[in-house]
Amino acid sequence: MTSDVGLRERKKRATRAALSDAAWSLMTERGLEAVTAEAVAAAVDVSPRTFRNYFASREEAILDGILQRAKTFVEALRARPAGEPVWDSFAHVLPDMIMGLLGERERDADAMARACAENPAMLAQQLAVLGRVERMIAEVIAERTGADVERDLAPHLLAAVPAITMRAVVTRWAGGATGDALPDLVRMSIAQLRDGLPLGRAAPPT
Repeated sequence: MTSDVGLRERKKRATRAALSDAAWSLMTERGLEAVTAEAVAAAVDVSPRTFRNYFASREEAILDGILQRAKTFVEALRARPAGEPVWDSFAHVLPDMIMGLLGERERDADAMARACAENPAMLAQQLAVLGRVERMIAEVIAERTGADVERDLAPHLLAAVPAITMRAVVTRWAGGATGDALPDLVRMSIAQLRDGLPLGRAAPPT
């Protein structure tokens, strides 16, 4: 019985992942309007009803893969050495997380940015996903630092770092504003945030 339950759960996860991947591919290749329950279901060879059993909207389907991969990042953060400073942990795991989400797919980054700019529902879903991920990260940081995730502000401020970093570096990278590799941009961003965003030297006293 346990084996059967495990097999059914793996099949459900595989179907969910396939639907999300298909929705993402349709968006990047043909635009957001091409992402319909019927089109996604046809790409995976299931019924539109199956799609609706897994997702309440196309926006949820498109971003579910990002949410699931972000959970892997959260677990990688949790697995870092207990005494390691949070900034160092970010420097170790965040480049791989962002590469896992986007890789070298500049087209995908552009498509997502355009969809969020043009469609309020996509932007709202993106913010909802980021909110869920930030909550998970805050819980891990609280565990590692002994903070109270319900009462202390610091875990939540630090939990916003991955999303802020991703938005900033992907915009520069996808827009061609820099020749640096994406992982290097991520590490530079974390270092600047850790150092208090040094924007310039103060003028010497007179």
